[in-house]
Amino acid sequence: MSRTEIKIGGFGGQGVILAGMIIGRAAALHDDKDATLTQSFGPEARGGACSAQVVVSTERNLYPCVTAPDVLVVMSQPAYEQYVGGIRPDALVLYESSLVEPNGLPAGCRSFGIPATSFAEELGRRMVLNIVMLGFFAALCDVVSEGAIRQALAASVPKGTERLNLDAFTRGLDYGRALRAKGG
Repeated sequence: MSRTEIKIGGFGGQGVILAGMIIGRAAALHDDKDATLTQSFGPEARGGACSAQVVVSTERNLYPCVTAPDVLVVMSQPAYEQYVGGIRPDALVLYESSLVEPNGLPAGCRSFGIPATSFAEELGRRMVLNIVMLGFFAALCDVVSEGAIRQALAASVPKGTERLNLDAFTRGLDYGRALRAKGG
């Protein structure tokens, strides 16, 4: 059985929960895997701490909680500082490079940064930084297929924004593929 624990962290308003929902939807509906999502957020509507935990498994998952993430995706420094200590020794850490400085990364972990906010701003909507991060995730992590994420993304975003979100996904995907091609 293959089980992968994913934790996504950031501030409320960055689309952390939506990113987790898209990964879970992609795995469960389009990649024929079992997926569970749990979420946590502070009382603030925007700007407070927020996280999504996704467990993806090739078999029925009987324990839906993330205990030690295999993959950590962070979009804020406080999220990085709060969650990096609980990751697996060989975890993959993906971070928004203009907002996160990955200090104190445990030995054995691999980490990759992307200027997702800048890419989102270039596309005309800062709020798609989470979707840029999803593309980056798809390029560097083989848990959920690119096609499954594209399908789940198109079904999860507001009508009329599908093209913008797919462009944001492609931007992150291309950046991640370029890093991977360089030996990352």
